[in-house]
Amino acid sequence: MSEMESMDPEGIDSIRMTWNVWPRNKVEASKCVIPVAACISPIRPHRDIQSVPYAPLRCRTCSSALNPFSRVDFTAKIWICPICFQRNHFPPHYHVISETNLPCELYPQYTTVEYAMPSPSSGGGGLDQIGAGVFVFVLDTCMIEEEFGYAKSAVRQAVGLVPENAMVGFVTFGRQACVHELGYSELSRVYVFRGDKEISKDQVLEQLGLGVASGSGRRGGGPHVSGGMGSGVSRFLLPASDCEFTIDSLLDELQTDQWPVQAGQRQSRCTGVALSVAMGLLGACLPGTGARIVALVGGPCSEGPDCVKGSIRTFAFT
Repeated sequence: MSEMESMDPEGIDSIRMTWNVWPRNKVEASKCVIPVAACISPIRPHRDIQSVPYAPLRCRTCSSALNPFSRVDFTAKIWICPICFQRNHFPPHYHVISETNLPCELYPQYTTVEYAMPSPSSGGGGLDQIGAGVFVFVLDTCMIEEEFGYAKSAVRQAVGLVPENAMVGFVTFGRQACVHELGYSELSRVYVFRGDKEISKDQVLEQLGLGVASGSGRRGGGPHVSGGMGSGVSRFLLPASDCEFTIDSLLDELQTDQWPVQAGQRQSRCTGVALSVAMGLLGACLPGTGARIVALVGGPCSEGPDCVKGSIRTFAFT
C-alpha cells in the first residue's frame, strides 16, 4: 500500500494536501509556513473510479451528493447529508436498498464515482450552450521570461484543444489580479483587483459591473440571468472559437510582472486573490454550472490571503 501511495499520492479521490498531518490546535496551525490546503483535480482519470449510469442523488438543502459518509436509515428509507445534516427521503427507484444491497455510491471504497448524466432536454436555454464545459485560465506573470513563454504557449495550446463551443475566460496575476474582458477584441479592457487583501464575491461582482440586477436597479447576489446565462458571459466568458484570436493577441502583448522586487525577497504573487476572483466570476456569470479553473502557477503565493509565511528559500515536493 505504501508503494502505491508514493506512486499515486492523490489516489482515487485526486486530492493532495500541503501537509499530511492536520494541526492539532490553533498554535500549531499558526506555525505552519505553508497554509493548510488541498489541491483537488475533479476530472483526473483513474483506473479504479467506478462509473454509474444514472444521475447523483442530491441533498435537497445543500445539493451535496449521496456518498459513503452519509448516514442511512434503511428501514425508513432516509439518508442524512454529512454536510448540512438534512434528512432526505430516497426516491422510489431506491426501494430495494438494504445493508446487504447498497448502491455503488455508498460503498466505502467508492468515495469518488463517475456519473453518466442524462442528456439535457432540447430547447433548454443557456445550459445547453455550455454543455462542452467552462474553463477559466489563470496565468501567473511572476516568472522568468523563458518559463513565461512556455506558460503562454501552454495556454494557447489548451484553448486550441478545448471544444469550440466550450466557454473560456482569462485571468492573470502578479502583485495584482487582472480579469480580461474578451467580448471586445478591438479594445482590450482589464479589471484590476488589489492582491494584498481578501476580496468577497460581492466585491468581485461590483468591480466587474455585475452587482446590479438587470432592469431592477438594486444590488443583489448576482446578475439577472435567463436560463443560467448572464450578461457577463458575453464580456468575460466566450466560446473558444470566438475568443481564441483575442486570447492569442493578449498573450502576445502580455509581459512578466513589472513590480520592483527587493533584494532577497520573492516576487509578490497574489495567487489566493486571483483564484477568488476566478471563482467569483464563475459564480456571477454561470451560477450552478460546473466549471474548471486551470491555474498555471510559477511559485508559492507571497502576497495577500493564503501567502506563504517566513523566509524559506527552497521547497521540495515529492
